[in-house]
Amino acid sequence: MDMHTQVTALVGEAPIVIETGKIAKQADGAVTVQLGETIVIVAAVAATKPREGADFFPLTVDYREKAAAAGRFPGGYFKREGRPTEKEIVTSRMIDRPIRPLFPKGWFNEVQVQAIVLSADGQNDPDVLCVNGASAALMVSDIPWAGPVAAVRIGRINGRFVVNPTHADLERSDLDLVYVGTETQVIMFEGSAKEISEADFNAALQFGQQAIQPLIAAQKELAARAGKPKRPITVQVVPDEILNRARELAGDRVVPALLTPGKLAREAAVNALFEEVCQKLTEEFGPEKITEFVRREVQYHIQRAAIRDLILNEGKRLDGRAMDAIRPISCEVGLLPRAHGSALFTRGETQAMVLATLGTEEDAQEFDAYTGGATEKRFILHYNFPNFSVGETGRITGPGRREIGHGNLAERSLAPLLPLDDYPYAIRVTSEIMESNGSTSMATVCGGSLALMDAGIPLQRPVAGISIGLCTEYDAEGRLTRYQLLTDIIGAEDHFCDMDCKIAGSERGITGFQLDLKLPGLPLSVIAEAVERARVARLAILQEMNKVLSAPRPELSKYAPRILTLKIDPEKIGTLIGPGGKNIKKLVEESGCEIDIDDDGTVRIYSVSPEGMRIAKEAIEALSAEAEVGKIYRGRVVTIKDFGAFVEFLPGKDGLVHISELANFRVKKTEDIVKIGDEIWVKVLGVDEKGRVRLSRKAAMNERDAQMAAQAGGTTGSAGSGTAPAEGSTAAGPETPAASGEPAAAAATRPAPARSQESRPQRPEHRERGQRQERSQSRQRHGNRGGHRGRDRR
Repeated sequence: MDMHTQVTALVGEAPIVIETGKIAKQADGAVTVQLGETIVIVAAVAATKPREGADFFPLTVDYREKAAAAGRFPGGYFKREGRPTEKEIVTSRMIDRPIRPLFPKGWFNEVQVQAIVLSADGQNDPDVLCVNGASAALMVSDIPWAGPVAAVRIGRINGRFVVNPTHADLERSDLDLVYVGTETQVIMFEGSAKEISEADFNAALQFGQQAIQPLIAAQKELAARAGKPKRPITVQVVPDEILNRARELAGDRVVPALLTPGKLAREAAVNALFEEVCQKLTEEFGPEKITEFVRREVQYHIQRAAIRDLILNEGKRLDGRAMDAIRPISCEVGLLPRAHGSALFTRGETQAMVLATLGTEEDAQEFDAYTGGATEKRFILHYNFPNFSVGETGRITGPGRREIGHGNLAERSLAPLLPLDDYPYAIRVTSEIMESNGSTSMATVCGGSLALMDAGIPLQRPVAGISIGLCTEYDAEGRLTRYQLLTDIIGAEDHFCDMDCKIAGSERGITGFQLDLKLPGLPLSVIAEAVERARVARLAILQEMNKVLSAPRPELSKYAPRILTLKIDPEKIGTLIGPGGKNIKKLVEESGCEIDIDDDGTVRIYSVSPEGMRIAKEAIEALSAEAEVGKIYRGRVVTIKDFGAFVEFLPGKDGLVHISELANFRVKKTEDIVKIGDEIWVKVLGVDEKGRVRLSRKAAMNERDAQMAAQAGGTTGSAGSGTAPAEGSTAAGPETPAASGEPAAAAATRPAPARSQESRPQRPEHRERGQRQERSQSRQRHGNRGGHRGRDRR
């Protein structure tokens, strides 16, 4: 055997290199797989003894992405990879599903398949490489396994199918299909699409089957050159003597028990029957022979044979439906008053309560994309499966792999019809399974579609999902002789039959899909029939859903945040944020809003309260406002100089009031007129090329006098730019934050201003007298500066 063996498969236009004998030589089988500069290692190891008490094949698949593969550090304090991410869990399941059916039945030795990304080029996703690596590692090992299988990703760009598209290609593709097959048959697929037709979907499957052929050939070559002889195995089976006696004891009571209406009643009837059967078996054969394993296997095999006989020979299903019938459906929306959107979808004994929530862009899920692709998700779907949904008790923990996988399927089924590129919200859908008897992930799709529309989220079209099952019969040589498709399978049909093909979509086409088989493969012709059966069922379900809600509500829930988008000069972003975020934090606290700022100056305000949004809007406009020549502002004196005073008339923006512009008479010292902290009216005289602003208190006072004279004469003064408004005016009075330059939140809570000399209206005959008094008071202050109380008050 070669110590270092390498094979190459040309898939599409890119070579995939598989190598063994160089790394991880102590594993039962290990290979590296390379595409471009992405490299993964996959190793397989099997225990030498069966696991005690196992009632299922103990296969564990673990896929991990390492930060070092992309030349990066992991986040967090410890700078070390932690628990598996959602992407890693979904990929582990992707590897598991196509290899599991090919292990020997009744072999219960624990098998572990581990895949690690060693190098990531950011363009080629390692997931399909790991499926091929798992197959190749098992092929070269001594572990009994009936492979190979091969995997490719299929995209479609401008109507043309593409093999193993890069992340950049997928952004332009309307299809993302992971296809896994044997040399002649399909064994697993999953993915999403943008309403692809059934005909095009079937064509994509055919294209995928052709595309995997070089990988199948390469793995066979690798196994021939470097593979180990397969180890002898011992399978655990129930002795024929015991199984036949169990059939005799159960007799003709099995079918009536299986046809008991209702899931829980059916299970109770079946369990009672087999408890009696196993009790008699124990009496006849002894407890040492009738172990817990024998009890489970006896019940499983007799039930399985009876259910399949009912379907294939009598044309009956356990709940009495026709083979193409859908269980009764009921839909309700708007059940939960405080949720942004809610729906209760019930199909037979499967029920999902689904909630939709709107959030800000800050609520989007961010993650480290070591292998390339998106770095955040603005649409998230979480699926939860509590124990009570099946009437059982058990450990109450966080979501398991199954829950994450089901949520991912529902998420990718709904995402193609959401306007995620230009919708300003983040969206979260949560599905709480209330009852389970098959197809809970597809119930989540239906309920999720209704909840999104109930929330007023602009889903392009309603989406529904259905699961198609399959019952098959093979001859002694392994040829498929007959089969029956089952629409909308229940839990028992999923457990005892051969296929769970989930397909979701709108009235226009397919959006999400996933195939799980218990068989070592299936002809694509059977899948084509299942796809058509799913189309008919999907349209029927959509018809029922549309009776309740057929389009998004015209308005969002009153409890959902509203969004107001403003545009400011990007150079003003620093002013808006403030040192250490001081300004923006204060504004968020005062208004109760959430505020997002983009580098291009786009500002988004999120608020449930219209008043809070108004406060934030006015404050942002004030913070980002530019000085307008000829306009009068309310400002605060911030600096005193011999030559004048600097007045902050907009947030972060001040200008100089020269000493000659402080009053209508000659002022010797600035402090005679104003002090630091005084609030005064100023008029913008001009802005020089360096952005320095010239202000005048004198001009502002003159305009105010003119306006007051006009008001006293029975006319209404203009509140437009360049005109000093009278007290109480909404154009530039103290009530108007945009004019005064004061933050809106502070203005909203400021007490009413006291009348000052500058703001008090004067009759015409008193105006001249007031000016003489001002000059007289100024002369007095020259001799008694400590008695100055002439600051401008609000």
